[in-house]
Amino acid sequence: MNESITHRIKVEGADPLVLTGINDANLLALEQVTGARASFRGELLTLSGELEAVERASQVAAAMMDIARVQGILTSDDVVRLARNGGAIQDGEGDQPRVVLPGVRRPVRPKTAGQAEYLRAIENNEIVVGIGPAGTGKTYLAVAMAVAALARKQVRKVVLARPAVEAGERLGFLPGDLQAKVDPYLRPLYDALEEMMPNDRAQRAMENRTIEIAPLAYMRGRTLADAFVILDEAQNVTTGQMKMFLTRLGVNSRAVVIGDKTQIDLPDRTECGLIQVERILPGIDGVSICYLGDDDVVRHRLVREIIRAYEEDNGQ
Repeated sequence: MNESITHRIKVEGADPLVLTGINDANLLALEQVTGARASFRGELLTLSGELEAVERASQVAAAMMDIARVQGILTSDDVVRLARNGGAIQDGEGDQPRVVLPGVRRPVRPKTAGQAEYLRAIENNEIVVGIGPAGTGKTYLAVAMAVAALARKQVRKVVLARPAVEAGERLGFLPGDLQAKVDPYLRPLYDALEEMMPNDRAQRAMENRTIEIAPLAYMRGRTLADAFVILDEAQNVTTGQMKMFLTRLGVNSRAVVIGDKTQIDLPDRTECGLIQVERILPGIDGVSICYLGDDDVVRHRLVREIIRAYEEDNGQ
């Protein structure tokens, strides 16, 4: 029979609610992934069970406390990810890069090594192409970097663009005027922006055109100087549209191109602009291609499992 032990850890410098989660969700996740029992009382986190389970839980709990001290946020999915990595804090966690946004209480931090590399690439390059599946934070982190650059007056304008035709749908079938037709396609960008800025500030920025959210077609013929430009859903941009977009950049501008090659909705995949830039841009100074994978998924843990299931099915 395996030895049963109890290990008590004094919690210092971490908010107990952040550490344990709402309704002890983080402790429940810790129990599920390690097999040890976990409870919190006073300033002590108590772990009990078989020796091997408690040792594993102790490693994960130590990492949980480190993250809770510096981030102010910890979810049950974070606990699962830490357990998967043997309790090791990845390069996106702990004291690694962060994006401080005015009016937002918590800084935006990468949660995985891939996300940390992605943020560094955006910081150090004029053009970054971020390729990866849903839920890896590609758009969220890019919008955070754009808003931070605007707040620091590194740029005078933020432009968020998206193709307005996806999955075989056509704008003409939607009700309303042109703005009403394209708004549903741009909603994910509005959602990301709302998390980065207080509502009133975001509204003012959009009214005075400091922040612009528009369909990709609106970029034609423009020159974007002193701007941080993001192109989302780039897997549904044609080669011609991609060239048009990249050649809009003016002096002191930077661009982030974001896409998921597993969700191409173009009738002809050979016309995919994202695949073309992945092939022809590497090697150009100031351009970085970043890849995020299912290990970088930070949405619900089931998103990661769903992505893997599709990858396995496509590989058969």
